[in-house]
Amino acid sequence: QVQLVESGGGLAQPGGSLGLSCGASGIFFRINTMGWYRQAPGKQRELVATITSGGITHYADSVKGRFTISRDNAKNTVYLQMNSLKPEDTAVYYCDAGVTLLGGGGRTYDAWGQGTQVTVSS
Repeated sequence: QVQLVESGGGLAQPGGSLGLSCGASGIFFRINTMGWYRQAPGKQRELVATITSGGITHYADSVKGRFTISRDNAKNTVYLQMNSLKPEDTAVYYCDAGVTLLGGGGRTYDAWGQGTQVTVSS
C-alpha cells in the first residue's frame, strides 16, 4: 500500500508565504499525476493545482500567479509553494496522487494524504 504524508502546514500572515510538501512511500509503484486540494469548513473540497509526471501544471484561477506546484520524481514528492497568501486560502490542504501498483494485479487508484491545516491570519 502507498501512503502519502503532507507536511509544512501552519500559520502565516496575509501576504506571507508557506511551503507544503507531500511524499509517497512504498515499493513497486509508479506515481502518475499529483495534485493539491483544499477544503474550508462548510465548503466542498476544491482543486488547487495538479502536475503530471512530465511536469505539466494546472492551477485553479484563485491561486494563479501566487502558488507554484512542483515535483521530484526521484523522491516521489510533490510541493506547493504558496506566496502572497490571503485569508481565503485558509483550509485543510490534501495531497493526491494517481498510483499504479507494479505487481501482479497492476491496479491503479487514487491515494490521498490525511491533510494539513493552513491558516492565514494577522
